[in-house]
Amino acid sequence: MSETKVEPLAPKDIVKADDPSTWELTWQQGVTPWDAGDSQPSLKEAVESSGLDMPRSGRALVPGCGSGYDIQYLSLALGLHTLGLDIADTAIKRANELIEKAKSTHPNLDARVINQDFFAFNPPEGQRFDLIYDHTFFCAIPPSMRKDWGSQMSNLVKPGGYLITIVYPMLPYVETGPPYYIRPEHFEEILSSDFVKVLDKIPEVSSASHEGKERILVWRRRQ
Repeated sequence: MSETKVEPLAPKDIVKADDPSTWELTWQQGVTPWDAGDSQPSLKEAVESSGLDMPRSGRALVPGCGSGYDIQYLSLALGLHTLGLDIADTAIKRANELIEKAKSTHPNLDARVINQDFFAFNPPEGQRFDLIYDHTFFCAIPPSMRKDWGSQMSNLVKPGGYLITIVYPMLPYVETGPPYYIRPEHFEEILSSDFVKVLDKIPEVSSASHEGKERILVWRRRQ
């Protein structure tokens, strides 16, 4: 008699759309398929070889930053003071520990992670961001919150600043999540009034988990 195959837990089995605090449970239980141990090649392509004039001073933000690989990368690659936001204490602790460890070999690393709800984040006017990066944050929020996501991005990016979005995972339609069903047009619908799309391409190189499932969209905040 064959054994019944037990499917591993997925984020959608744990996270409740009306209770963001349940993201902490995914970290406690090790159900973090988005954690690849490094920044994605698609982000590095957007920063290093897209031909765009990325900021080389100022501030960057990564909402839903998890272990913080991306805030380390953006700080070191562009020389930006980089802030990560998350609401899972386990992720925040891990990210800040990794930052402190990295500073032993990269003393110029200027990055930190705080416990902060992205949608309630309201820094002073003079502390808006030159660059924001979204990868696996947009897909993690219920579709009903996407307009609020767009409004908050408009509030947080400086005029002339950049928003790098990785459209991932581009999977067949499902009603439930996270991750929720996303396509490039879902970003365009909510960003086009305040942002100009300056890059739209399939990455030259993707990690194994992202191959055929992602697209790079880069936006510049209208002046």
